[in-house]
Amino acid sequence: MAAVRVLLGVMVLLFCLAEVSSDFNIEEEISEAAPYAPLQLIVRDGNRRLMQDIDCGGLCKQRCSLHSRPNVCTRACGTCCVRCKCVPPGTSGNREMCGTCYTDMTTHGNKTKCP
Repeated sequence: MAAVRVLLGVMVLLFCLAEVSSDFNIEEEISEAAPYAPLQLIVRDGNRRLMQDIDCGGLCKQRCSLHSRPNVCTRACGTCCVRCKCVPPGTSGNREMCGTCYTDMTTHGNKTKCP
């Protein structure tokens, strides 16, 4: 009975070491694949997916700098940025570069939400 417990303990220990080792290999592959990538990849929650962490505040401030109502524009842009993980370049237009998430989002009045 004691031998079974020792064997079970060794198996759990080996499993834990294998998990840590595979996580290290994944991080190493990512850093080798894109050492020049300007966007930081982070792991969120327990689902272990890699997501881009972008500066929505700075990008939206630049996007809405020439808008007639910059506060309203920045608030809407921030919502779209958090949901779609994208802000189009420039101060207007180019909405298609962020895909359907950005172009199809509408307000309750059925107007386009994202600037």
